[in-house]
Amino acid sequence: MATTVASSSGPGSPKSAPPRRPGYGQLLRTPGVAGFLLSGFAARQPFGMLTMGMVMLVEHTTGSYGTAGAVAAVTGVSMALFAPQNGRLADRHGQRAVLVPGVLLHAVSVAALATLALADAPLWALFLLAVPSGASVPQVGPMVRARWAGKLAGSPLLPTAAAFESVTDEFTFVIGPVLATALCTGVHPVAGLAAEATLTLVGGLLFAAQRAGLPSGGHHKPATGPGRETEPGGAAPSQSGTGRTGTAGPSSALRVPGVRVLVVAFLGIGVVFGGMQVSLTAFAEESGHSGVNGLLYGIFACGNMLSGAAVGAIAWKRPAHGRLLVGYTALAVVASTLWAVHSVPLFAVVGFLTGLCVAPSLVTGYTLVDALVPVRARTEAFTWLTGAVALGQAAAVTAAGRLADAHGSQAGFLVPALGTLAALLTLALLRGRLVPTAAKAPAGAAEEPAPGV
Repeated sequence: MATTVASSSGPGSPKSAPPRRPGYGQLLRTPGVAGFLLSGFAARQPFGMLTMGMVMLVEHTTGSYGTAGAVAAVTGVSMALFAPQNGRLADRHGQRAVLVPGVLLHAVSVAALATLALADAPLWALFLLAVPSGASVPQVGPMVRARWAGKLAGSPLLPTAAAFESVTDEFTFVIGPVLATALCTGVHPVAGLAAEATLTLVGGLLFAAQRAGLPSGGHHKPATGPGRETEPGGAAPSQSGTGRTGTAGPSSALRVPGVRVLVVAFLGIGVVFGGMQVSLTAFAEESGHSGVNGLLYGIFACGNMLSGAAVGAIAWKRPAHGRLLVGYTALAVVASTLWAVHSVPLFAVVGFLTGLCVAPSLVTGYTLVDALVPVRARTEAFTWLTGAVALGQAAAVTAAGRLADAHGSQAGFLVPALGTLAALLTLALLRGRLVPTAAKAPAGAAEEPAPGV
């Protein structure tokens, strides 16, 4: 996918300086984005607070981390299963039509779960309410990405926007759990969930009120003629699930073969997040420095944020599908060494390197959605990817927790290794499905740039 800016110099003009990739400053100066960026940032912060707030409250009322983890896992699985349906509804009927009832249901569900937990209600009641609590989590991140895609279609700023969103998501993953922990330990065990529900409601309603960059929902019509939208790199967007240009869109983003491959890749990334959280806790306790858990996870997340920012600032010339395979190979290799680390200083280094390898795969995967999926199905496609991360995280929390209990933290770190290796094998075997149609076409398609960065 080309991301360079074409030179305006004509024949005989003096040789111009090499084009530069627009940076974050220019991205944030895009007219009309401030409103949905600020409200979207506030609305997505609770995403990182829900699991931690639920674990701490349920553990407080039941005295069991196993029970608390099980309730949180049900929430994660529910979110993973329902997020794509929410995205599909947003593509068809508009973001506001999905967000407003969704945040109301979420606030009511979380408040009811917290009330029952404090009342020592039966465990089945907590599991029951965990389902709507997860299913109604607003998919603000994918909705912001869909707005970026609509405003920046065909612009070299689009990969920069994908990187910016990845960094924002990672910031959420870091700040959310810390804020929930501080509220639960410093105020009251229920304070974390109370803040999560309040922020979701207020932030979600504010975001729904913003109309800038709003996709057309169920009323999108493919543009034609000179003003037709283009994919990054200049290729006309595909309007069918098979990647051929046409007028009929897919009934679901999951019908696009490349999206299914990306879902597997993002499942592996979720396994890294979930495996790291549980195994790091066990590792810190085994090392006799239980308080270092937060520091080590922060170092891992810092590496993720730094590499995400760097990926967005580089003027990539290699196509995105090739970059994803290279970046995922690096992630699998580094994640496969975690089980062999036995000292806190060394783990800080390896954890940082693991974080460095996560963001490039996330950013590149989200960028590929813009080339593979028609505009009308992009919100759903983004939610399939975020849902895959949540599902992988929930599965890894359970698997790594059991392995760590039975065999120690080193066994728990095998979960990220196996998850990324399995996803890498899938990417290698099915990499052809990630090539946009324009790049495959022998004629009439935008040329791929010469190999570069």
